[in-house]
Amino acid sequence: MNSEKKQISPAILAPAGSQASFLAALAAGADAVYAGLKLFSARMEAANFTIDELAGLTALAHGQGTKVFVALNTLVKPDELTMVAGLVGQLQAAVGPDALIVQDLALIPIARQAGFNGQIHLSTLANVTFPAAVQWLGRSPVADCVVLPRELSIDEIRLMAAACPANLGLEIFVHGALCYGVSGRCYWSSFMGGKSGLRGRCVQPCRRRYRQGQDVSSPFACMDLGLDVLVKVLADIPQITGWKIEGRKKGPHYVYYTVAAYKLLRDNGKDPQAKKDALALLERALGRQTTHYGFLPQRPQSPVQSGRPSASGLMIGTAKGTPVQVRPREQLLAGDLLRVGFEDDDWHTLVRVKRSVPSGGRLTLKVDKAPSGGAPVFLIDRREEALARMIADLEKRVNLPGPEEGKAPDVRLRLPRVLASKGRPLELAVYRQPGKAAGEQTGLWLSREALALMNDRGQSRVWWWLPPVIWPADQADLKSLIDAVLGAGARRFVLNAPWQVALFEQNKGLWLWAGPFCNITNPLALDQLRQMGCSGAIVSAELGKADLKELARSSPIGLGIVIYGDHPLCLSRIQPDRLAMEKAFTSPKGEGAWMRVNGADVWVYPGWRLDLRPFKSELSAMGYRLFISLLEPLPPGINLLKRPGPWNWDLGLK
Repeated sequence: MNSEKKQISPAILAPAGSQASFLAALAAGADAVYAGLKLFSARMEAANFTIDELAGLTALAHGQGTKVFVALNTLVKPDELTMVAGLVGQLQAAVGPDALIVQDLALIPIARQAGFNGQIHLSTLANVTFPAAVQWLGRSPVADCVVLPRELSIDEIRLMAAACPANLGLEIFVHGALCYGVSGRCYWSSFMGGKSGLRGRCVQPCRRRYRQGQDVSSPFACMDLGLDVLVKVLADIPQITGWKIEGRKKGPHYVYYTVAAYKLLRDNGKDPQAKKDALALLERALGRQTTHYGFLPQRPQSPVQSGRPSASGLMIGTAKGTPVQVRPREQLLAGDLLRVGFEDDDWHTLVRVKRSVPSGGRLTLKVDKAPSGGAPVFLIDRREEALARMIADLEKRVNLPGPEEGKAPDVRLRLPRVLASKGRPLELAVYRQPGKAAGEQTGLWLSREALALMNDRGQSRVWWWLPPVIWPADQADLKSLIDAVLGAGARRFVLNAPWQVALFEQNKGLWLWAGPFCNITNPLALDQLRQMGCSGAIVSAELGKADLKELARSSPIGLGIVIYGDHPLCLSRIQPDRLAMEKAFTSPKGEGAWMRVNGADVWVYPGWRLDLRPFKSELSAMGYRLFISLLEPLPPGINLLKRPGPWNWDLGLK
């Protein structure tokens, strides 16, 4: 991978989901713009770009010294590897982006085989969350930069930075949408209907209203992250090479205002007037209400909205009457985009303003369904004349390449050597606490409580499962637990992020398996795990039948699968204030769920179990040899629904 001297000042990284937003980022003076293609982008609902469109925009950006990063940050299914390789080849030949942002381990060998000569940035979806992982990545040829989780406090960021080698950069989100779930650890949308957030198709179930008892609220709907004036402390951490603004589904107004604001804070952060100007720009950026979240550990802020409905944009009035009208609190411009109602209202409507309306004037809204008792109206995007002129001027300078310029090279993808499946199938039940017969067919989540209930012989026989997320403060304690069970003779471990190999000084004599939270979906990712020292992998539970079959046909290591049990919908660092732990709650569609605190995180579980047991013989014939049951002790009063739990077996992963 390429390495380059770190910048003195962190770069401002702007999102772009459309040409207008890309040009707005250039107009605002962004140091880098990150964008996605029509495929394999974690923001598939954004307009995104074709290769030709991105080629013209990148040439313009490079002409004024702005870098372009391309997000290919979704999971890749087995039958998509050749397509992805072709796209990377086209990007290198026609676009020449400065970096690829990736989640899937497969993109690392694909980039090499396609001749890509830019940097590789690990997306926040890759879940690099603890210092030893950063150290390990600095010693490996995996990546040039890591995007840190939004959940980290400034103290945790400093710990990550202190562990960061000179050849590795770190980027940090400073503004934009927050997910309730930890990035890379949310399966909610997929479990409820195949549309995976890890594939950029999340339907945002966390923004729905839920009922617990008589209380109905939106307990998981988060405000936006906004570090605003607090970013000054990041400027003193040289390992932080980029301040990243989220918002590839946002319009050009948002992009221009947020980039301009954070440039002011970076370049003139000690000037009181510059701070005021920056805050004013952010106030008008048309995002959601912002929060510092956990950035200041001594003054953390809960990002959930305490039951208030989710609302992005600037509220400008209330829609009511017949015909439905609104009296805006400020002038509306032709081209402004309004939303009538909250985002989690099934009937909410978008309205484009056709002519200017003065403050206090009347605007008649053509809505399919009149809101009962009135509904809030939000300004969510606008096209000021000055910004529109800047975008139009830049647009004239965009030149699309000719047909030969965009011609893709022939990328011959080299797949790993297939390992023929052998050995008898093994069933593994995974618990929080050991039972009386804990042995070679038992998995235990590694914890002090579990160790206290076992003797050395018992510790040596079980499969020890590492947590799906390791926060910086948890690393030392977890490492001591690993060393303790190694000393007792333990040899079987399940890693739930690839970077957890960093917690083992040497792999010789150990049986390391990648766990289901490594989100493995293709043979090239499996081969990367093999090179890291894994002898097997428990594949992503999101996969459907056809993908599971293809993956088994081309795997270079042994395969397992979660076949039954309490697979979480998501993991989060946030405890909702309107929902009780270990009590059932339901969505308007009758989808039941419940929550529990395990370790440092909240685990949200569905109200019925994953169940692929009817297909076990079929999976065994495919070549799967390790069948996992994740079993949580059910709280009193939780009655699981008696319904099938095939997840995406028939649907396929969207």
